[in-house]
Amino acid sequence: MVSETNAALSLLLGRRSCHALSEPAPEGAALDRIFQAALRVPDFQRLRPFRFIVAVGEGRDRLGQMMQRAAVAADKPDDIVERAPRMPLRAPMVITVAATPKPSTVVPVFDQQLAAGCTVLAMQLAAQAQGFGGVWRSGWLMYDRGFHSDLGLAEGDQIVGFLYLGTPNHPPAASAKSDDPGDFVHWL
Repeated sequence: MVSETNAALSLLLGRRSCHALSEPAPEGAALDRIFQAALRVPDFQRLRPFRFIVAVGEGRDRLGQMMQRAAVAADKPDDIVERAPRMPLRAPMVITVAATPKPSTVVPVFDQQLAAGCTVLAMQLAAQAQGFGGVWRSGWLMYDRGFHSDLGLAEGDQIVGFLYLGTPNHPPAASAKSDDPGDFVHWL
């Protein structure tokens, strides 16, 4: 049993995605702590193989326009094209996280992409620890090279997720599924 005084374990075991988000988004010292948490992920040789592109205010509109251009260029169905500019408006802040692999003879690109992915979870947990909510979203835009280019990402960069952050409209629901690790753990 986890002691209620163990805040770190309580945070980890209580992590939930929060889809209904409104103002305010993290800012100032709270946002700095979120990015500081990202910089503490496992990162062999401290390559810092990641980049964070933050959209707030009108930046969310610009991000939505980029998403719509990508949808048109990818010949997505009309409903996706029409919905694309509204996607970033689901939260007051959207952080696009990209793996930006660095040349290395000892750290493979995949390891660097994993480090970038870890930053998303670290930021979500840091936001939750400060009373904010978040959801890590993925989808086809993560793989659209035109969208990558529109964001100023290089050819070898790879989006690993979109972290939507804000203030929860209501507490996230508890998981409906069993959290029994025995279902997933196999001993050799």
